[in-house]
Amino acid sequence: MLFSIATRFGRGKQSVTRLDVGEYIIAPDPGAARLTRAVTGTDHLGQPTDIRVVEERPLTIFLNSREIVTAMTIGDYPDYLALGFLRNQGMLGPEEEVTGVDFDDELDTVVVRTVRETSFEDKLSRKTRTSGCAVGTVFGDMMEGLDRVKLPATRVKTSELYALAHKINRTPSLYLEAGAIHGTVLCQGDRPLVYMEDVGRHNAVDKIAGWMFSERVAAGDKLLYTTGRLTSEMVIKTALMGIPVLASRSGFTAWGVEIARQVGLTLIGRMRGQRFVCLSGEERLVRDADVAAVPEEDGRYRRKGAGGA
Repeated sequence: MLFSIATRFGRGKQSVTRLDVGEYIIAPDPGAARLTRAVTGTDHLGQPTDIRVVEERPLTIFLNSREIVTAMTIGDYPDYLALGFLRNQGMLGPEEEVTGVDFDDELDTVVVRTVRETSFEDKLSRKTRTSGCAVGTVFGDMMEGLDRVKLPATRVKTSELYALAHKINRTPSLYLEAGAIHGTVLCQGDRPLVYMEDVGRHNAVDKIAGWMFSERVAAGDKLLYTTGRLTSEMVIKTALMGIPVLASRSGFTAWGVEIARQVGLTLIGRMRGQRFVCLSGEERLVRDADVAAVPEEDGRYRRKGAGGA
């Protein structure tokens, strides 16, 4: 069935449900039937056991009449995923006039329509398979546009970092429920705003980018928190989105650190309880928290399943 997604680009036949939980604008919905499936197996003692596993399905993204890419995704927020992917690939400009986003749930396709004619034959001929789970794809030169990035000199309080980690790690999510998934959260100050999940960290970030693009949300005062590794792809996407701070409970890659230092991005990893490590952009940190008062991380809130942190 073809749905015309009800975003700021116009009202259609049916809209995709947005879930509000507490102070979040969008929060995960771990109980959504379409996102997980019950599977029976045996445990280490040979006893029958039932668990829920994350669904994974293809989504083919079109820009006007041109097929761009097929991504493996959990299937929620196809409009934001398509918009964010195209925005992060430089195929949609910041002021692009989008006339519609059409999603066909039977064909697993989403079509983004613009007023301007688009042609990206040269960019499409050059693509890089990234290290992201579910095989991320970057078209053209991965570093394209980074030399023009000017990230604002935003200050980040360590008290806000600890508060964010505490809230996010206790938010009901597929990450906690089933594992095998990555979460990315757009934050402002000590408030988590939009929490997206997917089998690939690149998809989760693209959903955030799509929401920001559709709602025309400013990036300069935001922070991006992720459960996944701080790779070159994550750093590049965050910088090109104009977000000055990227934090994670996981670790770093050398190239990710190198690029973060090149563009002046604050990069914080290994956030567990009282601990974190900052490898770039230290000048933005305001160390106002009493570390002794920050509790160690409760094991209950660590991810249950495997998922390639």
